[in-house]
Amino acid sequence: MKNSKIGLVYILPWLIGMVFLTLYPFINALVISFTDYNLVRDPNFIGLANYTKLLTDDEFIGTLKATLKYTIFTVPLQLVFALFIAYILNFKLIGINFYRTAYYIPSLLGGNVAVAILWRFLFQQNGFINRFMALFGVPSISWLSSPSGAMAVIVFLKVWQFGSSMLIFLAALKDVPQDLYEAASVDGSTKFYSFFRITIPLITPTIFFNLVMQLVNAFQEFNGPYLVTGKGPLNSTYLTSMFIYDNAFKFFNMGYASAASWILFLIIVVVTLILFATQDKWVFYSDGGNSNGKKV
Repeated sequence: MKNSKIGLVYILPWLIGMVFLTLYPFINALVISFTDYNLVRDPNFIGLANYTKLLTDDEFIGTLKATLKYTIFTVPLQLVFALFIAYILNFKLIGINFYRTAYYIPSLLGGNVAVAILWRFLFQQNGFINRFMALFGVPSISWLSSPSGAMAVIVFLKVWQFGSSMLIFLAALKDVPQDLYEAASVDGSTKFYSFFRITIPLITPTIFFNLVMQLVNAFQEFNGPYLVTGKGPLNSTYLTSMFIYDNAFKFFNMGYASAASWILFLIIVVVTLILFATQDKWVFYSDGGNSNGKKV
């Protein structure tokens, strides 16, 4: 009993943070979403008016489309790139620890304001990227003044922050039994074949975990798009998180913003549930302790 009380003391800071910084705002946002509230006067209950208005708001629907497009491009590219780099870093090379640290640094700096501003300067019309391409005779690209170019810029920024996924993949790759590769090599298997027939199936639980985490993060992305492109040309990079921020802290329409945040939350929940419902089709578990996935 005494040890249990000591344990509670240790987790007390987390519990306080969970209740006051996560659970309370979460519930409070749901309550406010049914009101007309501008931070000055008392909330006025209006029922489902905010939700019905959002579902017919072309600007909000546009942000959902932009967010979905951003997620579809970002998540697969980031996972593929993270897995590719993790596979290379899994080899015993000279100075490998330095490279592992170097590849992780972008994940620490990616949300930094200075990095986002630097990224914007890099992709300007006369920025470093266009100047570098000009050395090879490639014409300049209007990265920030075209819808597709602006979307590409923020996608590149997110993909560049692959370090956290890479480390998780690297840990999974180190757990793959080496004797499987040796047996495959004896049978004449190439590295390419072994990667897709041995490595990929054995790390599908890790792929699934990274997929869910990156999907949730992509749907909520804010810093990069907001600082680099803003709404973008024709609102091409106006993501739902930016729409929520504008309505909450620019127009002080907290009820409308809270309703938008809850719609985004429900979309994330639905997508996550779909992934969990389909994981038994492609996720393979090496132990028999999980009833949802297949065994290798």
